[in-house]
Amino acid sequence: MATTSAAAPAPRTAQSRLEEEGDVAADYLEELLDIADLDGDIDIDIENGRASVAIVADEAGTPALRRLVGRDGEVLEALQELTRLAVQASTGDRTRLLLDVAGHRAAKRTSLVAQAQEVVDRVRASGEAERMEPMSAFERKVVHDAVAAAGLHSESEGEDPQRRVVVLPREVAGGDAADG
Repeated sequence: MATTSAAAPAPRTAQSRLEEEGDVAADYLEELLDIADLDGDIDIDIENGRASVAIVADEAGTPALRRLVGRDGEVLEALQELTRLAVQASTGDRTRLLLDVAGHRAAKRTSLVAQAQEVVDRVRASGEAERMEPMSAFERKVVHDAVAAAGLHSESEGEDPQRRVVVLPREVAGGDAADG
């Protein structure tokens, strides 16, 4: 009598889990684009330990996609949360997936890094801590990373939606950058 043994599924690696998150998000977003009758391609990547999905279009299609960004990225933030929920419903795992539409976050990242460098320069020159304007979690993370790369420390203070980054001079810094 032969015994059959079903092979246990291979454990999911972090890389395969992130790839699955990207695939689920891409499927969800493709359906959304179809429903909204918008043209766009989905790019999936893994950046800094998180799935990253971008909806991109050629130059002619970009203005239509910007409706998915909204004023100050409000629609993009909501769409990112809906996409995260779709991924969680499919995988059973919470996700930190990052969504970009029409290059909005990429352009915002470039602008924030430049702004953070200006603040770092002022803090170095004055020796005084400087509080920045309130920002989203994504924006705070970009600024914290830029400040750390410049060799200073930062922390977040306040409650959303008024949560902001404070850049500290070296001698005042009491630890690592806050998580957002």
